[in-house]
Amino acid sequence: MGNSLKGIPVEGFAKKNREAAVEGIVLLKNEDNMLPLTKEDKISIFGRPQIEYYRSGTGSGGAVQVEYATNIIEGFRNSDLEINEKLAADYEEWLKDHPFDNGGGGWACEPWFQKDMDITPEYAKEQAAVSNKAVYIVGRTAGEDKDNYNGEGSYLLTKEELSNIKSITEAFEDVCVILNVSNTIDMKWMNDSQFNGKIKAVAYVWSGGMEGGNAVADVLSGKETPSGKLPDTIAENLEDYPSNDNFGDPLTNLYQEDIYVGYRYFETFAPEKVMFEFGYGISYTTFDIETVSAKEDAGKIKLEVKVTNTGDKFAGKEVVQVYYSAPQGKLGKPVKELVAYAKTDKLAPKESQTLSIEFNVNDMTSYDDSGATGHKSCYVLEAGDYVIYVGNSVRNVKDVLTYKLDELKVVEELSEVMCPNDDNLTILRPGNKKADGTFEKEYVPSQKPTVDMANRIEENLPKSMPITGDKGITLQDVHEGKNSLDDFVAQLTVEEMAQIIRGEGMSNPRVTQGTASAFGGISDALFNYGIPAACTADGPSGLRYDGKAVQLPIGTALSASWNDKLVRELYTMEGEELRRNEVDTLLGPGVNIHRHPLNGRNFEYYSEDPYLSGTMAVASTGGIKDGGAWGTIKHFALNGQESHRFKIDAVCSERAIREIYLKTFEMAVKEKTVMTLMTSYNPINGHWAASNYDLCTTILRGEWGYEGLVMTDWWAKMNDVVDGGEESNQDTRDMVRAQNDVYMVVNNNGAEVNSNSDNTESSVEEGKLTIGELQRATKNICNFILNATVIERELVDTDVAKYYPAVPETEAKYEKFLLAKDNKVMFNGGKEATLVVEEDAEYTIIVNISFAKSNLAQSTVNVNANGETMAVIQTNGTDGNWITQKLCKVKLDKGAYNLKLEDVLAGIQVKYIQFKKLKKK
Repeated sequence: MGNSLKGIPVEGFAKKNREAAVEGIVLLKNEDNMLPLTKEDKISIFGRPQIEYYRSGTGSGGAVQVEYATNIIEGFRNSDLEINEKLAADYEEWLKDHPFDNGGGGWACEPWFQKDMDITPEYAKEQAAVSNKAVYIVGRTAGEDKDNYNGEGSYLLTKEELSNIKSITEAFEDVCVILNVSNTIDMKWMNDSQFNGKIKAVAYVWSGGMEGGNAVADVLSGKETPSGKLPDTIAENLEDYPSNDNFGDPLTNLYQEDIYVGYRYFETFAPEKVMFEFGYGISYTTFDIETVSAKEDAGKIKLEVKVTNTGDKFAGKEVVQVYYSAPQGKLGKPVKELVAYAKTDKLAPKESQTLSIEFNVNDMTSYDDSGATGHKSCYVLEAGDYVIYVGNSVRNVKDVLTYKLDELKVVEELSEVMCPNDDNLTILRPGNKKADGTFEKEYVPSQKPTVDMANRIEENLPKSMPITGDKGITLQDVHEGKNSLDDFVAQLTVEEMAQIIRGEGMSNPRVTQGTASAFGGISDALFNYGIPAACTADGPSGLRYDGKAVQLPIGTALSASWNDKLVRELYTMEGEELRRNEVDTLLGPGVNIHRHPLNGRNFEYYSEDPYLSGTMAVASTGGIKDGGAWGTIKHFALNGQESHRFKIDAVCSERAIREIYLKTFEMAVKEKTVMTLMTSYNPINGHWAASNYDLCTTILRGEWGYEGLVMTDWWAKMNDVVDGGEESNQDTRDMVRAQNDVYMVVNNNGAEVNSNSDNTESSVEEGKLTIGELQRATKNICNFILNATVIERELVDTDVAKYYPAVPETEAKYEKFLLAKDNKVMFNGGKEATLVVEEDAEYTIIVNISFAKSNLAQSTVNVNANGETMAVIQTNGTDGNWITQKLCKVKLDKGAYNLKLEDVLAGIQVKYIQFKKLKKK
């Protein structure tokens, strides 16, 4: 039975996308009330992105095919504003001779910006003669595998852009600059004297998805009032960010700033370095925030906060932000930390709303990884005063309550995990307090590891169940409550379990076309147990597949809304779109921390703050769950840069790992809004994330109680769970031992034949991996499938044999190969051979191939038989290694098949094609 809703847009989804894009726009400056633009204004819109609008960042997090996309000039045309159409026409004409530069079309090749049309002073004055206000748009992108660059055209404006702004500010009195960007960029140009104070308004509009152009016009026209707040601190200089000295190294990234990320650093050590503080954003109206009551009650801090729109013209929303200041104690603390927030409804002029906000006292804990408090490996509340602040940015706050704690309280006892063993890591902490309330910097050695990892693993090995063989129990029987999951898994052989931990992709024929992978029932044996093939699809900005989908605003824009309720509503529709298109888990959202402004993948992630990021992670994954699918939070963990992402070792203290970099994941897991999680490419303190035992087992499963599955990122590498050392993408033994359950990905049909030559089965044979560990991974995978909609779908075998007629053997054209003992037709780099079949039967086609490029490259070869395409060989680069790949099933007659290889995308070398006779059931 087919899905009648497949490919049909979710009603209201695009409208909700527009609403979310509006709320994420952050207005930083609006002198002389230049904005909103009015019907009386005539507006000249400058900048290439008015037409070639950046909907998202690049890579798997942004590549969504859309039914339509509204750019900024269309958004203005859809509004009631009058624009300078002659100027717009000039841009459209100019673009004909200056096409979009995609960098050659390769992965991560698109440049950070596109060359803009030069605006001379004379040309700007011509536009000023027919219009009174100017809008200039700056566009930037970055993304997967491509960090931003501290130079012109990326983090910095180009000379041409600055020259354009100068020409415009010489001609116009009122200029607005809007930033259609995926990351925060340098902002010093705002105060450049050459612009003579003519830049009256500045706004981050980010990348707003397919409705982003309409959202920009909604806000600039005053149809909507801006209500976004910065999810990141904007410093004066890139060098002012505490992580800057340790960003970009090809091998090691020392997290010396420790827990002092973003505003935690600036407010504690260097407030003078900030241009725009965390949580900042202005409106067209004004608000009064009054804390009506503040008290501690039964372990909770409870606040009643009254917000009043004190303006007289515009309705709007305000964000109430709650921070706390903890006593410095023996551990050292940031001056302020975000602990709660709430956004009002849209308030009319003079209208008020009282918000009830509460949080647990225990939310103000700190982690002691050194034993300084006498309680090592514990979350503690140190004795002293905890001051609660309420306001609308980290700086614009008032203290409303002091919670006094007379003696240290141990809140949670845990165990040491993931401590760094690098002598080069010294970590920042506050020294002496200065007269202005900030602290001197001091660096202390980080805590070194003391755990016997081999012992920890041995003590926690799961029991092995005796392998019973096929007892006729299907996964549907487990779903219906007829049998236990243990009884089902006990049937599977080591070979079958080795198959289930391999995901296949991309564009796997067993699942929705164009998606990222299939896993679960992807071999004949597994399918015969009633295990369906589950489907994953990119990505954080919307569903990426062969059909059309809605493209959402980027993660940074969503967090800038500070509206987790709206984000959950948006992602509920995303979940419905996934369910309609038979996608079981979206490969997103990305929930890592904005540690440094140049990380190209920041657009997928939410914020520099773990609490704001965590609420957005819960909202997005909770929404997907509400809509009938699952989200996959990624990249677990410390994916702090894209450059050298397969190799860069994140060297970080246990405290910072727990308090900052894992907190977002922890919040989503503990809210039970996720059942799938993806590890990152990088090692953490020497252990690759995909085989990091403490990450995937001790913390995730043991401490947080996670019951879902864990997958690797695509073509990830692993190393020894105990000793670290060299990494390999074939080391699935250590992946399974760490409890990272699924390796993504091997080639389509490669799970059954172990096309990546992983070491799972050999490790069991050699006693280096227990059957119990393999059974545990199998149960995790099956448990996800039992909790996904795939278990409800009709179980249909798409891998069926197709019939191909033979020609008489006398018509053989090439060197003959008789189906004999090994059934191999040898090509050895050639293109032609003849297969001679002696009996009618069904066969599985298996090929041995090599492609001398990296896995980011792709190649395709058609296998033609007697002039008809019998099979298609597709692969990513194999770095010149020879791999085995299963293709499809065919039904062949007695006779001859003249085989010819036809390059579609050249590069694949074929050693042989094997025709393996299928056993009759």
